[in-house]
Amino acid sequence: MMTLFPFIHVLSTSLSSSRAIMSGEVFLWPKEITFTSFKNLIEDGQLFNAMKNTLIITVVGTSINLVATIMAAYPLSRKRLKGRNALLMIITFTMLFGGGIIPNYILIKTLGIMNTYWALWLPGLLSTYNFFVMKSFFEGLPSELEESAAIDGANDLFIIWKIILPLSMPIIAALTLFYSVTWWNSYMNVLMYITNSGKLSLMVKLLQMIDTTSQNLLNTNATNGSEGASMQTMVTPEGLRAAAIIISVLPILCVYPFLQKYFVKGVLIGSIKG
Repeated sequence: MMTLFPFIHVLSTSLSSSRAIMSGEVFLWPKEITFTSFKNLIEDGQLFNAMKNTLIITVVGTSINLVATIMAAYPLSRKRLKGRNALLMIITFTMLFGGGIIPNYILIKTLGIMNTYWALWLPGLLSTYNFFVMKSFFEGLPSELEESAAIDGANDLFIIWKIILPLSMPIIAALTLFYSVTWWNSYMNVLMYITNSGKLSLMVKLLQMIDTTSQNLLNTNATNGSEGASMQTMVTPEGLRAAAIIISVLPILCVYPFLQKYFVKGVLIGSIKG
């Protein structure tokens, strides 16, 4: 109930009339149901373009993250790798210290990838936390499987593709959800590195639309209110924010049920040696 109540309340607010919202009547059920808040957000088409951009950022970013995480976690989970401890210390160091916003911005600008999605994907290529979760999972797999395949002449690429990855679907599904949610909610990096309005992510575009639409609607509503217009047709900033939250959360809620079984199993197994 603690998890479900806020979502139901936001959903009810997004579907309620301005009069009901402003008078504090909305609790668990919408009052005077209307879709005006959603209409104001989607009628100009900018929201769909932002959602397409976010989908590209999420799909490509998650794919790159998974490839990088697997390629780093598998060799570093094997004790026979030379320099393994030194590499692990270097990776762990990145969890404790970072360059900061200004050095990162200078680096992205120097590389010439400003205003491209590579400015988002390259700095976020690998999550250290997710790397250690996957490394712990790989270390928990029976070493006899790898040894028997090596005896039969299989190389490392064959072993990881045909043996390791099929056994690692739970942890891969869990990290897919972790990475996907992070990319879907990307905001700060997009705000700093993407200046083209046609490339903005859903979260940044929603904020801009809420600020612009709220100001316009407040001015319009003030004028209409002085003329005696009905509050049923008015839109409040609270209703717009609630509608924006529902639009941004809904895609993740649609994907999560399909990954839930693997998600729970992967997190539990990956954390045994964590």
